[in-house]
Amino acid sequence: MPKDRPAYLAISKSEVVFEGKIWDIKRESFDYNGSTLVREFVAHPGAVAVIALNEANRVLLINQYRHPVREYLWEIPAGLLDMPGESKLEAAKRELLEETGYIAESWEHLIEFHTTPGGNNETIAIFLARELRHQGHDLELEGEETDMAVEWIPLGEALNSVLASDMRSPSAAVGIMAAAHKLGI
Repeated sequence: MPKDRPAYLAISKSEVVFEGKIWDIKRESFDYNGSTLVREFVAHPGAVAVIALNEANRVLLINQYRHPVREYLWEIPAGLLDMPGESKLEAAKRELLEETGYIAESWEHLIEFHTTPGGNNETIAIFLARELRHQGHDLELEGEETDMAVEWIPLGEALNSVLASDMRSPSAAVGIMAAAHKLGI
């Protein structure tokens, strides 16, 4: 079975060429097969996402505007690993509550993936959340989160939307396919 493996290459130079609010752009020089290569990439803190399934195997989706692609995307609750000392699971619980008002009694790690490994070091860990209860919250949402729609969609229907390229959010696509595989849908 194929398995990715870590590589520990000698970095001869590393610099931040752009410092952003959420992520930076780094330029690194490294030795590779006898040559020095230079690559620029987005240095990202990483993220988590949640496949929240109810007892009828409906997945909780959010619809949110994403400016870089100029679309409202159907996504799963997700957010950055930007709180010092917070585990991936704690971040997933926080994001589910913040974006949807739901909490879950049952949690399990579902899958992890690199979003765009040719130019970005972001890795997203996706968790499966079950036994959900709406708790609500009094958080003041900002920016694109202020008008997010939240909807329960049958997992099979969501899978069909992913496979038809009608849903193109990478974390939603990967998470929905992983959950459908796990449940035999």
